[in-house]
Amino acid sequence: MSILTLIVPAIAVLLIAAPLVSVAQGKVTGKSAIRNRFALHFGAFALACICAVAVPASGVAFAETAGTVASIMGTNAQGMGFLAAALVTGLAAIGAGVAVASAAPAAIGAVSEDPKAFGKAIIFVVLGEGIAIYGLLISILIINKL
Repeated sequence: MSILTLIVPAIAVLLIAAPLVSVAQGKVTGKSAIRNRFALHFGAFALACICAVAVPASGVAFAETAGTVASIMGTNAQGMGFLAAALVTGLAAIGAGVAVASAAPAAIGAVSEDPKAFGKAIIFVVLGEGIAIYGLLISILIINKL
């Protein structure tokens, strides 16, 4: 096992966790500071993903025999397909969360003023949740093609 296979994941974890240290200590307040920390955290995550793709650990075999390792390894296309399915589900869930975060308080406010508006208000909240369901369906279709 080379030293590179130990150092690269450690650096990736440090890059991902570094922006959160000052947030956890309570030193960061305000919207602009939080936005900057989020951008830095997202950049560190993207860099860690690029490192994971650039330095593959395909040469590392733990305790399995060569036949076992060869049987569980897939092609690059399969790996990209699983990555696409994960991204579809994750991004659709984030989109649904954003939609529900803005629609649900408005629906609660509308229902508190006029209880007859419940049916109309709940439709907008359910439409936001539909985004996550569509993402899940697309990821199932992608995995079925693999």
